[in-house]
Amino acid sequence: MVSVLLLAGCAGAPTGRPGNDSVSIWLTSTDDPGGRHVTRGLARQGSISFAPGTGSGEQTVAVDENTRYQQFEGAGASFTDTAAWLMNSSGVLSDSARDDTMTKLFDRDRGIGLDFLRNPMGASDLARGNYTYDDLPPGQSDPGLARFTLAHDMADVIPLTKQAKRINPQLKVMGTPWTAPPWMKDNDGYDQGWLQGRYYPAYAQYFVKYAQGYAAQGIPVDYVSAQNEPTCCEGHPSMRWNGSGLAAFIGKDLLPALHSAGLPTKVLALDWNWDTYSSYAEPAVSDAAIRNDPNFGGVAWHGYNGQVSEQTTVHDRYPSMKAYDTEHSGGTWIADQQRQDMTDIIGDTRNWGRSVVKWSLAVDQNAGPHNGGCDKCTGLITVHHGDSRNGQVDYTIEYYDMGQLTKFVEPGATRIFSTDNPAVPNVAWRNPDGSKAVIAYNPSGKPQPLRVTWAEKSFVYTLPPATSATFTWTGTQP
Repeated sequence: MVSVLLLAGCAGAPTGRPGNDSVSIWLTSTDDPGGRHVTRGLARQGSISFAPGTGSGEQTVAVDENTRYQQFEGAGASFTDTAAWLMNSSGVLSDSARDDTMTKLFDRDRGIGLDFLRNPMGASDLARGNYTYDDLPPGQSDPGLARFTLAHDMADVIPLTKQAKRINPQLKVMGTPWTAPPWMKDNDGYDQGWLQGRYYPAYAQYFVKYAQGYAAQGIPVDYVSAQNEPTCCEGHPSMRWNGSGLAAFIGKDLLPALHSAGLPTKVLALDWNWDTYSSYAEPAVSDAAIRNDPNFGGVAWHGYNGQVSEQTTVHDRYPSMKAYDTEHSGGTWIADQQRQDMTDIIGDTRNWGRSVVKWSLAVDQNAGPHNGGCDKCTGLITVHHGDSRNGQVDYTIEYYDMGQLTKFVEPGATRIFSTDNPAVPNVAWRNPDGSKAVIAYNPSGKPQPLRVTWAEKSFVYTLPPATSATFTWTGTQP
C-alpha cells in the first residue's frame, strides 16, 4: 500500500529542465524483501551539479549521447475489462476520483505520463466474463460480420481510452485478441480451439472493423497482433495456432485486409515470450514479403520465459525490424517486484525495445475480477471494491517504477550509450528537446556511490538501497 502523502508528492510536481551543469534527481525506494512497500515514491531530491573531470573509484556510468540506438515510443499497461470497469462503470469511483486517477496515470506533469495502451480485443483472463465482438448462439455463423459490435467496449474501455488520449495526445494504442469469436473455431468455444482456415478472411475483416470502429471514436489503433500468446493457455479465452498458420494469416489475409481498408495500423508478430520466437514468429518474420510490408511493424515480446537477449539476437539478424515489449505482469508470485520492474524496464530497452508495457492497469484488492487465468496479478493501481476501503485507490510500486521512465522519457526519445554496469543497472535517453535522462537502480541492501560521466564532466550521487533513480539534465555534448 502507498500512502496518500507519497502520491501527493508525485502528482503536480514539475518534471523540470535543469541547466547545463544542474542535475535533477527523482527517487523511488522500498524497504521490504518483496519490493512492494514504497517509502519514497517519485520523490524529487535536491539538485546537484556536474563538475569538471571524470574521476574514479565509485560505481561509474559513462554516458555518450553521440552513440545512439532505437527510439522510444511509449510505455504503459492495458485497459483490460477488469481495469476499465473498476475505474468507470462499477460505481466505485466518483467522477472526480476517476478524473484524478486518470490524471495521475496519463498526465506527464501532474502524474507519470503513461503513453502506451495495449487493450484486449474482447475478453481476456482479466475480465468479468467471456465475450468477443461477434458472439452468436452455438451452431450459428456470421462470415459477413453483420453482427459485429463494439458495444461492450463502448461502456468502459473506449471512454477511458478516449480520456487517456485527451490527457496525453502522444498515447499509442495496440489491440490484441485472446480469441476469435467461437463460431470461427473448430470447438465453438472461447477456450482453446483452432481458427478454421475458411474463416481466415472473415477474421482479418474482424481486425479491420475493430480498427475502423476505434478510429470513428477518435482512437487510431497504431498496432495489432494476430494473437496474444498463441496456444496459451487453457482455462480462459485463448486460441491455438502454429507458426505456419500465423504466417499464412498475417501474410495472406490480415496485411492485405489492412491495405484494402486504407488503414495505417501495423501488425506485430509473436506477442509472447522470448523462448517462443522460433516457433511462433520466425515463420512470419523470415518471409521477406511480410517483413518488408509497410503495415508490418515488428515483433512484440513478453518477458515471462527465456532471455531478454533474444531481442538483440533477432535485432542483429534483422537490424531494421522494430521490437516492442508488450506484456510484463506484476504479481504476488514475484519475489521482489521493484527489482523485477527495473530489470524489465532497463533490460527491455537496452535490448532494443521501443516500448515497455505492463499487464492490467488496475485490479481490485482481490486481484480481480478475473475470468480464469491469473488470480495473482497486480496492477499499477489497486481500486478497492466492496471492502472497508471501498472507492480508495492505491498506487503500487509498479506505478512509481513505471513513472521513473514515462515521466522523464518522451516518445521520440533516443536511447544513447551508457555503461552496462551490473552493480547499478541503467539505461540512458536523449529526449527530442535534447535533455537527457538516466534511469538507474540500486538493487543492493546498502547505499552505492554512483558517478555519472558526460561531456568530460561528472557528478557523484549516493543511491540509497533498493532505490530506482532518474537523473535529468540539459546541455549538448560536443
